Amino acid sequence: MAKLGHTVTGIDVDTRKIDSLAAGEAPFHEPGFTELLRSSLASGRLAFSANMADAAGHDVHFLCVGTPQAPGSPAADLRYVHAAIGALTPFLAGPDPTVVAGKSTVPVGTARALADTLRPTSPNVTLVWNPEFLREGFAVQDTLQPDRIVYGLGDGETARGGADALDRVYAHALSQGTPKIETDYETAELVKVSANSFLALKISFINGVARVCDAAGANVADLARAIGLDDRIGKKFLRSGIGFGGGCLPKDLRAFSARATELGADGLADLLDQVDRINLSQRAWVVSLVTHGVGPDLAGVPIGVLGAAFKPETDDIRDSPALAVATALATRGAAVRIYDPAAGRVLPTDEPGITVANSVESAVRDARAVLVLTEWDEFVPLDPTDLADLTTGRLIIDGRGALDPARWRDAGWDYRGLGTR
Repeated sequence: MAKLGHTVTGIDVDTRKIDSLAAGEAPFHEPGFTELLRSSLASGRLAFSANMADAAGHDVHFLCVGTPQAPGSPAADLRYVHAAIGALTPFLAGPDPTVVAGKSTVPVGTARALADTLRPTSPNVTLVWNPEFLREGFAVQDTLQPDRIVYGLGDGETARGGADALDRVYAHALSQGTPKIETDYETAELVKVSANSFLALKISFINGVARVCDAAGANVADLARAIGLDDRIGKKFLRSGIGFGGGCLPKDLRAFSARATELGADGLADLLDQVDRINLSQRAWVVSLVTHGVGPDLAGVPIGVLGAAFKPETDDIRDSPALAVATALATRGAAVRIYDPAAGRVLPTDEPGITVANSVESAVRDARAVLVLTEWDEFVPLDPTDLADLTTGRLIIDGRGALDPARWRDAGWDYRGLGTR
C-alpha cells in the first residue's frame, strides 16, 4: 500500500516483528519483499508500531490477523479477530467516516456479526469484507497486481461509502483493469474458502488418481497433461505429489467443512473431509516407498531429505508435508538429514533423529535414500552422477514430480515417483 502511494502504519502485538520490520528486515522469506519493505520505509510513507493508538486518524483499517485452526477442533479460531476489533474500536470513535476492511479468512457469518458489534460503538464506521488472495512466494506480485478484488458490503447508505473508500485504495489496480466484484458479506467470506477448497480438491483428485496409476502401471504425469489440455479442467494443480500444506489450505478446508456441517450442508462437508484424508495419506505413501526400497527396519538408516518448506520460495513450515515425512521417518528410527535453502534457518535443531544440513551435499552424504520433497529450483537440475558419488544407496524418491525420471534411471538410480513411471 505504501508502494502505491498511501500512508501506512502497520500494527502488531509481536514487538519482535515490529522491530524487525521497522529496521527493514523481513521476519520471513518472501521474494521481493525485503526490497519493497526498505524502499517503502525510505519513502516515509510506511511505519510500524505495537501501539494501537497509532491507528487513530487513518481512513481505512485493514484487519489481517490470522485465523488458525482452533485447538481440538477443525473450526477456525477467531479469538485474534475479536481481540483486534476490540483493541481497535476505541480509536474509531469520531465524526469522520472510517472503514474497517476485513482481510482475514473467516467462517461465513462472521463479518455480519462483527458489523453488528461495531455499529453501536462506532456509528461512523463501515465494515467491508475484502478477502486477500495472496500466494506465498508470489505475495508482492499478488498485492501490486491482483487478479481480482472482492468487496463484501453491508446494508444501507454507508455501504456505498465503504466501497468508494476501497476504490481509492485500489485505484491503481482498478485502472489497470483488475476485475472488481461487489457482493454481500456472506458471499465475500465464502469466496476465499471456496477458492482454496477447490484448489485442494484438484490436488487431492490427481493424487487419488496417482494411486490408481501406480496400481495399474499407468503414468499420472502423462494423464495429467492429457486432461489438463481440456480448458474446462486446466493444467494447474494437477501435479501428483506429497500433497498440500502451509498455513492456509489445510485449515481453511477444515474450517469450511466445519461451517458447512453447522449449516446442514453435509454433502459438501463429506467431500471436503475426503479431500483432507487423501491429502494426509500421501505422506504415508512416501514413507512406504522408503521402506519398500531400503527395507522395513529404518533404525539408523541414513536418509537425505531435500526440502522442508511446504512449497518453494517460502520458509513456511506450517503443516509442511515435507517436514511431516521427515519426522515420520525419524520416528521409525531413520537418521534424517534435511536441507532447505530458506526454511533451514527456522527448523528446530533439537528434533530427535533429524539433523539440519547446510547444503545438498551434506544432506545426502552416505544416504541410503534421497527424497525430494519441496520443488526448489536448486534441486531440479541436480546431477544424478555427482550425487551417486556421495550416497551409499541409489534410491531417489521424487515427492513433487520435479525430476526427469529417465535422466536419473540412466544414471543408475532407482527412481520412484508418486504414480509416475
